[in-house]
Amino acid sequence: MSSAIKDLIEARVSANHFDPAAPVSDAQVAELVRLATLAPSAFNVQNWQFVAVRSQQAREKLRDLSFGQQKVADAPVTFIISGTLRAQDQVAAALKPAVDKGILIQPVADSWTRMAQGSMNGDERAQRDEALRSASLAGMTMILAAEGMGLSSCAMTGFDAEAVHAAFGLGADEVPVMLVAIGHAAQGNWPQKPRRPLDEVLRFA
Repeated sequence: MSSAIKDLIEARVSANHFDPAAPVSDAQVAELVRLATLAPSAFNVQNWQFVAVRSQQAREKLRDLSFGQQKVADAPVTFIISGTLRAQDQVAAALKPAVDKGILIQPVADSWTRMAQGSMNGDERAQRDEALRSASLAGMTMILAAEGMGLSSCAMTGFDAEAVHAAFGLGADEVPVMLVAIGHAAQGNWPQKPRRPLDEVLRFA
């Protein structure tokens, strides 16, 4: 394993304290999302959406919908990461660039489209599961990207999803999965907390 990625994973913490005076630039916001979109998704459908909550007013509104977590207001950007439902309807369009570049042939793209439709059409649970998986993979990729850019982050599920959906104008097919606050760490953050030993979480088959 590359020592660089190993070091990032081992150094990462979930920050509770951010320096509100240290900004994250527009270019950094765009790069964080670009890197997040390199995460894997089933059939390469890329069924995720990102809202970068940056203005002071919007951050305070999001804080209030996140049960008063002050880090949402202090971090210069908090992303609302959503998964999109009905991913099966997006497969053909998502695969077209790969077909145009000669990475996939059209029959393979057509086969993937049929498989996605066959597995998800009429199955709301499968669609939601896929939305949650894709958004979660994108969120973790963003967190590691932030670490690599010298920024700190915190992923959060402690928020009123319905209220966030309404307040930030998410689409009907968008499911808010997590918030990721990103910025420069302030004093007072915990070190990385101990993990369960491998013999409790790993088995071979």
